[in-house]
Amino acid sequence: MAVLVEQLITSDILKPARYLGNERLAVHKPWDSATIRWVLTYPEVYEVGASNLGHIILYNILNAQPRQLCDRAYLPGTDLAAKLRATHTPLFAVESKRWLTEFDILGFSLSYELGATNILEMLDLAGIPLTWSERLQGNHPLIFAGGQTATSNPEPYADFFDFFALGDGEELLPEIGLVLEEGKKAGQSRTEILLDLAQIPGVYVPQFYEMQAVGAVYPLYPDVPKRILRRVATPIPAYSIGLVPYVQTVHDRLTIEIRRGCTRGCRFCQPGMLTRPARDVEPDQVVTAIERGMAATGYNEFSLLSLSCSDYLALPAVGMEIKNRLKNENISLSLPSQRVDRFDENIANILGGIRQGGITFAPEAGTQRMRDIVNKGLTNEELLRGVKTAWEQGWDKIKLYFMIGLPGETDADVLGIAETVRWLQRECRGKGRKPINFNLTISNFTPKPHTPFQWHSVSTSEFQRKQELLRQEFWRMRNVKVNFTDIRISAMEDFIGRGDRTLGKVLHRAWQLGAGMDSWYDSVDKAFNAWGQAIAEAGLDWKYRQVENGEWNLFSVDNSEQTTISPLDVPLPWDHLDTGIEKQWLQADLKLALEAATVPDCSFEGCSHCGVCGTDFGHNIVIPPPPIPEFAGEFVPNTTKTQRLRVWFGKQGDMALVSHLDLMRLFDRVVRRAALPVAFTGGFHPTPRISLASALALGATSSGEIVDFELTQPMDVADFRSQLLSQLPPDIPVYHVAEIDLKSPAANQSLEAAEYLLTIATPGEVSAEQWQTWLENILATKEIWTEHTTKSGKQQLINLRDRLFELEFISHQITTTESQIVCRYLGSCRHDGVILRPEQMLSMLETVADAEFHLLHIHRRQLVLGLKPSAPNPSLLV
Repeated sequence: MAVLVEQLITSDILKPARYLGNERLAVHKPWDSATIRWVLTYPEVYEVGASNLGHIILYNILNAQPRQLCDRAYLPGTDLAAKLRATHTPLFAVESKRWLTEFDILGFSLSYELGATNILEMLDLAGIPLTWSERLQGNHPLIFAGGQTATSNPEPYADFFDFFALGDGEELLPEIGLVLEEGKKAGQSRTEILLDLAQIPGVYVPQFYEMQAVGAVYPLYPDVPKRILRRVATPIPAYSIGLVPYVQTVHDRLTIEIRRGCTRGCRFCQPGMLTRPARDVEPDQVVTAIERGMAATGYNEFSLLSLSCSDYLALPAVGMEIKNRLKNENISLSLPSQRVDRFDENIANILGGIRQGGITFAPEAGTQRMRDIVNKGLTNEELLRGVKTAWEQGWDKIKLYFMIGLPGETDADVLGIAETVRWLQRECRGKGRKPINFNLTISNFTPKPHTPFQWHSVSTSEFQRKQELLRQEFWRMRNVKVNFTDIRISAMEDFIGRGDRTLGKVLHRAWQLGAGMDSWYDSVDKAFNAWGQAIAEAGLDWKYRQVENGEWNLFSVDNSEQTTISPLDVPLPWDHLDTGIEKQWLQADLKLALEAATVPDCSFEGCSHCGVCGTDFGHNIVIPPPPIPEFAGEFVPNTTKTQRLRVWFGKQGDMALVSHLDLMRLFDRVVRRAALPVAFTGGFHPTPRISLASALALGATSSGEIVDFELTQPMDVADFRSQLLSQLPPDIPVYHVAEIDLKSPAANQSLEAAEYLLTIATPGEVSAEQWQTWLENILATKEIWTEHTTKSGKQQLINLRDRLFELEFISHQITTTESQIVCRYLGSCRHDGVILRPEQMLSMLETVADAEFHLLHIHRRQLVLGLKPSAPNPSLLV
C-alpha cells in the first residue's frame, strides 16, 4: 500500500534535500487554481537537472502562464527508488508531493542518446504505462520529450512518447498548454487532443506517422504535416533567474544565456546545425539579468552561456561592466569551452581575479588539414596565440578537447595531437613560471543526424588502435593528463542516435536488463552488457556489428541484398523533420570536407546558403560590440572587523534534511541577498566571516543553533535581525541576536556542552518505571566504554559516561507495536572532538538495559558556551 511521500524523504537516504521542492524561488501555485498541470521531468539525478538552464527557463515560463501550473520531478537515487518500490508508492513531483499520475502532462528532457532508459525507469516508478499505445486505455498524463536528441532523431523513442517538442520551447510549450486547456474544457479524447497538437508547428506525434521499409517516415493522415518544423525562439535572460538549490549542484551558479545558435559550421557539431540562426542577446538585457539574478539568488559566481561565447562580440564589454558593478561582492565569472582563436587579453581580464578558475579550449584536431576538414576555422598560429595569451595571463592549467575517428583522418593526424601538445609546451616556457599543464580529453567521433558527417562511420577496432597510438605517445610526456572516452559507449550512442523505430524494443529490453545512467563512468560495464544483450535478443546483432566494424550503412534498403544506391540518396529516418538546413547543402558540405575546403561563418562573412534564414527560422542577429568600460580594479576583500553579532536560531521542518555544509552555503547566500556588511578573510580564497558553532546531525531538528557574523561596519541589532530574517527560509527561525565583544572567543571555540531531547523506542510494552530505572542506572554507572576510530584510523577506547552531565525522563507513551520515551540529556560538545553524540547516548542505554532501541528523533535544545547556558533557552518557543 502506498504511503505518504513525506514518510519516505528521511535522513537515511542520500541527500534528502534533493526532493523537498523548497528551494529559493521555487514556485508553489495553488493546485486548484490551475486548469492544466505540468511536470517538467528531468531524467537525471537532481544535481544535474536542477542546474540545467533550459529546465529553469521553461519552469519559469510555464508558471508565468495563467491557469497553468508547473511542478518538477527528477530521477530518484537508488535508495529512494528502492523505498518507492518497496512501499508501492508512485514517483512524485517535488513541490506538491503529488504523484505524477495526477498531472495532465509530463515533459522529459532527452538530451543524449542513451538517456531514454532513465525515462523508462521514471515512468515505471510513477506507475505510468511505458508506451503510447498502452496509454490509450485509461486516464494517463500525456508524455512528451524535448531537447537536442528529441529534435535530432526521435524515431528510436517513438514507441514511448505521445509527442515530441522540436526545437526551442519558450513559445512552443505555452501554445501546447492552450490547446490542452481547450481540449480539456471541451471533453476531447486523447486522440482528438493529439490531432490538435499535431497542427502546432514544432509538435511531432509519432502515432500519426508510419515507418516504411527503408526507415523513412510518412504521415498516416492527410491532416497532419508531412514535415515537422523545428521551433526557434529568442532568448529571454530574465527567465534564467530561479531555483537556488540547498544542495550543491553540478553548475552551482547563476547562468545567463548570451547567444543562441552557432554558425561556425563545424561539420561534426549537431548543436551548431540544430540551433541556427545565431541570435545575440542585447548587452543591456544581459547586464540587467546578471545584476538582478545575483541579488535575487545570492550566488558568488555566474556563467555566460553560448555554444561559442567568444562569438558574442559584446562579451568583453558585458563582462567588464558586471565585474565593475560587482567588484565589492567577491563575484567570479566562468565561461564554458570557448574559441581559442578569439581568446585575447580582453576576455582574459574579465575571467581573471581572486578566484581564477580553469580554462578550456577545443582545437578538435591535431593537424591543420583535419581542422580544415571539420571546418574548425582555426590555424596553428591562432591556437598558439590563444593558449599563450592564457598562459601569460596566469593560467598554468589548460584543458584541451580533441577528437579521433574523423572522416579522412590518418595516423599522422592522430599523432599530430601529441605533436601539437609538445609544441604548445615548448612555446609556453619562461623563467620563474611553472611549466604549463594540459588536461586532455580525447573523445571518439560519433556521427550525428543533420550534420554533413551523418553518413560516416568508424569501427571500434580503429578507435582502439588510435587510442593506443596516442597512449604510446603521451606516456613519456610530463605535465600532461589524458582522458579517453569509452569506446563501447560511443558505439552505442552511434547505434541508437542514427537508428529508426525498430530500436524501440532494444531500448525497452536494455532498461529491463538494468541499463541506466549510462553516461556515468561507474555504470559503463553494466550498461554495455545490458545493451549488448538487448541488441542480441532483438535480432539486430548484424546491424550493431556494422557499427563496431565501421561498415554500418544505416541507409541500406535490405541487409541481405547488395544495392547500388548511393547512401547519400537513400531516405533517412529523420528526413521528415524540418530543421531548416537543406539536405542537399549537407551533401555538398560533405564533399567540401573531403577536399579540406572551409566554409566561412555566415554571422560575420558571406551567406553559406544552408537554407535556414527566412520567415520560418528568422535570420542571424549579431550585435556590434559596445565600448569596453575602463577596469575599476580587482576585488579587494574588506577584512576590517568592527562588530561581532551572535545569532541563536533554529532548524525546523524540511530544513532538518539540509546538511551542515549546505547550511553554511545557505548562510553565505543569505548575507549576499540581505546586503549585510560581512567581513572577509584574507588570503588567496577570501570567504565571508560566518562561523557556525557546531554541526547538527542530518534529520535532527534544533531550537538552539548558534552562528557568529563579523561585520565591517556596525549595525543596529534589530536592523540586522530584520534583514537576515527577510532572506532566511521560514524553517530557520531566529530567536535571539546579541552583540559580542570582538576579543571574546568565537562560539565554536568556547563551546562546552549541548542539550538534546531524544525520542527513543523499543518493541513491546515497557512501563514508564522501567524506562526511569534504565536512565537511573546510566547515571549510577561510572564507566561505559566504547571503541572509537580517530581521524587517523587509530582505535581508541573512550568512557562515554564521563561525557554525560545530566539525564532525565520527560514523557512516555505506548503504541500498538512499541514503547516510546522522550528523554533530555546534557552532554559534552567541545570543539576539540570531546562530544557525546545522540547515537552514543543510545548505545549507553542499550548497554545498561541489555536491549535494542531505536532512535526516532533528535532535537537539540541548546548549545552551552562556557559553564552556563549562553542565552535564554529558546526551546520555550518550540
